[in-house]
Amino acid sequence: MSHRRRPNAAGPPPPEGIGGSSTAEASSTGEERPDLPWAWALGSERRVLALALAFRAANALLVRTYFNPDEHWQCLEVAHRIVFGYGHLTWEWKRGLRSYLHPFIFAALYKILSLLHLDSPWFMAMAPRLLQSVFASFGDLYLYKLSKLIFNNHVAQWALFSQLVNWFMFFCITRTLSNSMETVLTVTGLYYWFVAIESVKGNSVVSKQQAASKQSPPSRKMALLIAALACAIRPTSAITWLYVGLLDFIQMKSKSRFIFLEVVPLGVFVLAVTTFLDCWMYGSRIIVPLNFLKFNLFSSGGDYYGTHVFHWYFSQGFPSMIWTFLPFSISGILKSREWRLAGLIVWVLVVYSILGHKEFRFVLPVLPFMFMFSGHNLAAMAQLKGKGHNEKGRLSRLKLSVILLILTNVPMALYMSLYHQRGTEDAMLYLSREAHDGRVKSVLFLMPCHSTPYYSTLHYNLPMRFLDCTPSENKGTLDESDRFLMNPADFVGEVFGNLSSFSHIVLFESEERHVKLLLRNSFQEVRRFFHSHFKVDRDLQSSVVVYSQKSNA
Repeated sequence: MSHRRRPNAAGPPPPEGIGGSSTAEASSTGEERPDLPWAWALGSERRVLALALAFRAANALLVRTYFNPDEHWQCLEVAHRIVFGYGHLTWEWKRGLRSYLHPFIFAALYKILSLLHLDSPWFMAMAPRLLQSVFASFGDLYLYKLSKLIFNNHVAQWALFSQLVNWFMFFCITRTLSNSMETVLTVTGLYYWFVAIESVKGNSVVSKQQAASKQSPPSRKMALLIAALACAIRPTSAITWLYVGLLDFIQMKSKSRFIFLEVVPLGVFVLAVTTFLDCWMYGSRIIVPLNFLKFNLFSSGGDYYGTHVFHWYFSQGFPSMIWTFLPFSISGILKSREWRLAGLIVWVLVVYSILGHKEFRFVLPVLPFMFMFSGHNLAAMAQLKGKGHNEKGRLSRLKLSVILLILTNVPMALYMSLYHQRGTEDAMLYLSREAHDGRVKSVLFLMPCHSTPYYSTLHYNLPMRFLDCTPSENKGTLDESDRFLMNPADFVGEVFGNLSSFSHIVLFESEERHVKLLLRNSFQEVRRFFHSHFKVDRDLQSSVVVYSQKSNA
């Protein structure tokens, strides 16, 4: 069904037109608008962007923990290899499952840092997240614009508040994961898609001229271009755009024109550009999206990294991400009756639930839409005019809700970003400084594979070795990580002997006690970094320990 604003919808009244001014809205209702306390900063979209840029920059600087290996190993490590000539490519790159499009963005950043001689350990670690914070800021801006387009300015303010306060968005959106970029592109693309719907369904002179000449709105082509880019970075983004496109395609009068003059040309253009880039970088003819979908969807290759029950996204994953905003979002869905957008969220969760391997980040692109509904509910709460609700009561209820959301999200955002699982990042920054001072010759990581950043953070070309976890074609074959965790001492003795070929060894405290006898003769502890207060999916990894050869200390 096509999107239309409903003046009689429950909740806060929409403005008279798209992007209606807040002054006009206030005068039309005859009372003062209950804006956010900092609504003065949101008087224009430029101010919204400025606020988002400042907030996300601080956000990026406060993210000092390790979340998912792909942030480093599938993006920054590849970008570092492109620019500096060294960096590890995981097995996915050897099988052609990843596109170089996303790493190339950060390769450009590394090149600039290199030319300006700013490629110090601190800049190499923080600059990528600062760059991602810029992209995240535009995601915030377009969430604000989309909320304003579908609902009104007041809802847009509260939607932005919800997105900025939510703990998981703070924790994840400035990380260099392809899912973070996909989220920004999804929100931006949907904004242009809904603008196109409004221009066709509206009564403006421009839309009438377009209808008369049978031209599609330029915003729809922009939406399709952004959708194609999202699919190039994350082929599974097609799940989102399949739902969005089909709902409108059913009601289109000129279906063939839409397919052959819009979807196909734009899709082929983006596919050709990304395929050319990938063929150039891989050195052979390759179509990455086909390999990616074949491995992850048709052969369930992702199941190698673990599976979850079907209902995990509904019962654990998504509720943990949205956290205490969940009841506000559900209430906002019911009040707004914006079933199309709510249906998109459910559709994505259901489709991803079919896949065995599940991760929080996979459904990150639809998380912002829940904040639109949360914003709708908070705006409705602020404008409640029912009987028995005086001004003081309304504000008290709203203030209690805001206090609850802040108290349950901000501390968690800061804890997860500053403390939980930070030891591996601290250890690599320490090794980077030591390596640049000439005190590190080689490093062995006796920990589950990809537990730390790698050359992109070390930024020094010296021998390093980690435990391999490349999937075996023979089911049941244990990789090095599994073998080490089953019997650390025996594995180390069998594979690495007396460890004399390494100047430094890095391991978790949980494994340290099993190999301490092997280390005590030639190695000594030089640094211990706090890592975590509680276990995640293995034994408690409370600290990361760095050992150095005694002759090196």
